[in-house]
Amino acid sequence: MTLVLHNTLTRAEEPFSPLVAEHVRLYVCGPTVYQRIHVGNARPLIVFDVLFRLLSHLYPRVTYVRNITDVDDKIIEQARANGEPIEALTARTTAAFLEDAAALGCLEPTIQPKATEHIPEMVALIGRLIERGHAYAAAGHVLFSTPSMPAYGRLSGRNRDDQIAGARVEVAPYKRDPADFVLWKPAAGDEPGWPSPWGRGRPGWHIECSAMAEKHLGLPFDIHGGGQDLIFPHHENEMAQSCCAHGLETMARYWLHNGFVDMRGQKMSKSLGNVLPMDDALAAAPGEAIRLWMLGAHYRAPIDCSESGFAEARTRLDRFYGALERAGETTADVPDPELIAALEDDLNTPKALAVLHELLHELNRASHSAAPAIAGRLKASAGLLGLLEAPPSKWLRGTLDDSRIAGLVAERQAARQARDFARADAIRDELAAEGILLEDGPGGTTWRSGQ
Repeated sequence: MTLVLHNTLTRAEEPFSPLVAEHVRLYVCGPTVYQRIHVGNARPLIVFDVLFRLLSHLYPRVTYVRNITDVDDKIIEQARANGEPIEALTARTTAAFLEDAAALGCLEPTIQPKATEHIPEMVALIGRLIERGHAYAAAGHVLFSTPSMPAYGRLSGRNRDDQIAGARVEVAPYKRDPADFVLWKPAAGDEPGWPSPWGRGRPGWHIECSAMAEKHLGLPFDIHGGGQDLIFPHHENEMAQSCCAHGLETMARYWLHNGFVDMRGQKMSKSLGNVLPMDDALAAAPGEAIRLWMLGAHYRAPIDCSESGFAEARTRLDRFYGALERAGETTADVPDPELIAALEDDLNTPKALAVLHELLHELNRASHSAAPAIAGRLKASAGLLGLLEAPPSKWLRGTLDDSRIAGLVAERQAARQARDFARADAIRDELAAEGILLEDGPGGTTWRSGQ
């Protein structure tokens, strides 16, 4: 099967092929490092990590760029509120972000550029836009002229009125058009700033990604990804800048956007104050359980965050790791073709997980001699999803919870008394998958670790 991806630009699913044979170039917008990320921010991390893994399986070379935005108005405001230097804030939050990404099982990108390391490229790009008549200097600012690009709004599908309303930008007197957006802005004495032909200042948010993508991937490149909330204005403006600076039709051929993570039916957002910070989420569940829970929904569909979802994912992982533990050593294998086909169908992770469960069922029924080969295929397949990469014994010993086990033992006892033997057996099997053995005796049921 050929890899098919839903392209936001064309609003259709399209067969994928790289612009340069055998080399895929992927850019994904990373965090603005002023606060710790929340579970909603984790979704693009996981989604595009799966894409990176799949592309790396299908092609000999993949360059994955995920940036760090370390200069921004939000960073300046947060540092002032904290009473700390900006450098200390960005260093701490960047380190926390990398720890969270690792906890979620994400591979390191090929390149992870920081905005502050690419100011000369941004200044040069802005100068090129001015030269080509797509930008103008005014009152110490440089702004992109949206009317200069007839195709502006093509990515988001927004009309003129929606562009102005959705941009949420200040209608300053120096703007020629209300929808024009900032490429460069003046910096006050206590703010980070760099010299430029337009005075000491700092870049606007959108120009940062345009410059970093061009620097590390060239233009045009294959895939640009990010959250659905970035389609407008961020990605629309990125594409406008890059296309107008170089006379291109598009910045990237394929644009992929993941859906929102909701909290009780409402988009998880710092502005709404309904976020679940990653440190709280990781205190409630292991990162791999959060990852499995998130992959249970198609990446373009919304998903509602709940601790019960985390707990269910954790129990499912217990079963997988328990089966791998019983299988003992695994035979090296390749991913199951059905799982690859599921991922090639616009990253259909729910269907891919169904394949993993079929392999688990097969492993649980396998003979002792056949188990290592099936376990190897299970691990190789799960690896494309970033799952089951820990040693089974480490996972199982790290997830034993005496109170939870006692609760399941009590539930099983009640089921037996009610003659619900199917439920009682299911609980025994669930605990056995975690390496917990039950022993029924005259004094009741006791349990012990079988590891």
